[in-house]
Amino acid sequence: MSRLAVIVAQGGISSAGRTSGFNAYKRMVFDQLNVAQQQTVLKDLKVLCNANISDQNLLDRTLIRKLHVFDPDSLPTHKKFSLLKDSVLVCKKKQIPDYLKSAKIESIDDIFAKIYIQDTTDILMQDMMQLDVRMAAQLPEGFEPEKLYQSKSHPRGLAMTVYGASDALQSMGVDWHALQVMVPADQISVYAGSSMSQLDQFGNGGLLQARLLGRRVTPKQLPLGFAEMPADFMNAYILGSLGSTGTNMGACATFLYNLKQGISDICTGRSRVAIIGNSEAPLTPEIFEGYAAMGALATDAGLRKLDHLKLIDAIHYPHACRPFSDNCGFVLGESAQFFVLMDDALALETGATILGAVADVFVNADGPKKSIASPGAGNYITMMKAVSLGRSLFGQKALQESIVYAHGTGTPQNRVTESHILNEVAKVFSLNSWKVAAIKSHLGHSLATASGDQLMTALGAWHHGIIPSIPSIQSISQDVCRDHLAFTKEACEFDVQVAPFAFINAKGFGGNNATAAIISPYATQKMLQHKHGEAAISNWKLKSQTVQQTIDQYEDNCHHHAMHPIYKFGEQVIESKDIILNEKYITLKDFTIHFESNHAYSDFLPHQSTV
Repeated sequence: MSRLAVIVAQGGISSAGRTSGFNAYKRMVFDQLNVAQQQTVLKDLKVLCNANISDQNLLDRTLIRKLHVFDPDSLPTHKKFSLLKDSVLVCKKKQIPDYLKSAKIESIDDIFAKIYIQDTTDILMQDMMQLDVRMAAQLPEGFEPEKLYQSKSHPRGLAMTVYGASDALQSMGVDWHALQVMVPADQISVYAGSSMSQLDQFGNGGLLQARLLGRRVTPKQLPLGFAEMPADFMNAYILGSLGSTGTNMGACATFLYNLKQGISDICTGRSRVAIIGNSEAPLTPEIFEGYAAMGALATDAGLRKLDHLKLIDAIHYPHACRPFSDNCGFVLGESAQFFVLMDDALALETGATILGAVADVFVNADGPKKSIASPGAGNYITMMKAVSLGRSLFGQKALQESIVYAHGTGTPQNRVTESHILNEVAKVFSLNSWKVAAIKSHLGHSLATASGDQLMTALGAWHHGIIPSIPSIQSISQDVCRDHLAFTKEACEFDVQVAPFAFINAKGFGGNNATAAIISPYATQKMLQHKHGEAAISNWKLKSQTVQQTIDQYEDNCHHHAMHPIYKFGEQVIESKDIILNEKYITLKDFTIHFESNHAYSDFLPHQSTV
């Protein structure tokens, strides 16, 4: 029997705030909310930021804004410096470099010595530099995930993972331990990671910098720097999972690559639960400098040119990312987004909240390319496949009401290429004024997590009936293809019951393209009712009341106290003495995993007599 991957929980943290309870989404549509809804957003931000300040100051601590994670005007660097022949260098004796110990050295006293340079010698001198990128979509100012649990030199991306995955799990309303009793241990999948790996001082960044900074490599930097470490942390310290795990990396399409893996496990019956996510913390000077060198980032100089500003004029950083308008580059963001998926039967059995479902995820490469970073043909394929699936499921009228959550980076190249793809697809399917949203104008570009940000927004829009605006733009650029498209420059309300699905689009460096077709919660319930019948839906609704009470209690707690992430270090470790092997099963402490006697290759093998 066919299985549908149902989204039953979401959690995470981004520059807009906490994901669960639609809090981050509501920050993006704050001006469209009623007073009571706005107050819940502000309550949550006060707890996150650990600050009792004015409402406006709270809001100003979110979304895209001036950099505060480091000072872009005072970045430490080294400058090459030449000591000419016959120069004299005075330094402490214990600091004399090994390669100069063969030079003539004259002692001054017990501490200092003179070194007479015999040949021209290059050395590195400490210096400071400025970065022309001064904005980012940073986590709410004052929020420090590493202080909420017993972190021990964890890279920021892993601390965000612990918080985000815990948020998803605790907001599910279904007890995780009870779920582990219901579901075989090898039928829980976890696919999570990052595209850039962990590049701050506690991960690969510190590993690569250590010698040049005169420091030692720590024993944690290399292992904690692995790109799949978010999945590893979740399995070991949050879930206690023994199932399938890993991460697929596809640059800026990485989240959808992982989502494809998860729904494949559910649809084929390999897993009944899949937890999908990404955590990316790319706000380090080196990553800024790298993307700036490519000409990909919005810079102060670029924004001044766009807005005809003088050097003394202030730049309005919240409007730095301008998808599909006249623009000069994208804005880096940090984000961790995690989603819990169940097969449809399990979702009904547990009474889990139905946030939506994933119809499919399509992934295609670009084929031959002139430049590895340039766009290509692959995204035409993924969009056409996704839209074709949507129409076959719900028909032409529903397709016209669907929404595209575009990749929308805010670069000149993206506005031309992605708009052409969307416009041509709309033309083929006879769509007019096809709604296109671009949320990087709020959240920046969180690289691997970007499509997770888009999915979080799509689920929020279905819950509240509002598509976020593109607040940073006043007009669409002349080179944008838009004959069949309607870009949501202003936030717009829509009927959630006539918009049964949405498309999440992602384009990544190297030719990594992915498009997901997501089904609305209303349409998902209708599909489950058709498959399982009225009695099953009635039973689900009854159970869901208890689940919703648990969710409401969690949400209320988060509005008053900092959320305590799940982090079980060294608890319930399975030792070799706890493992019992049998030819038909394996027992690991409280878990038993049975081996399938039937397999996919039975038709290829000769019949074996049982005599």
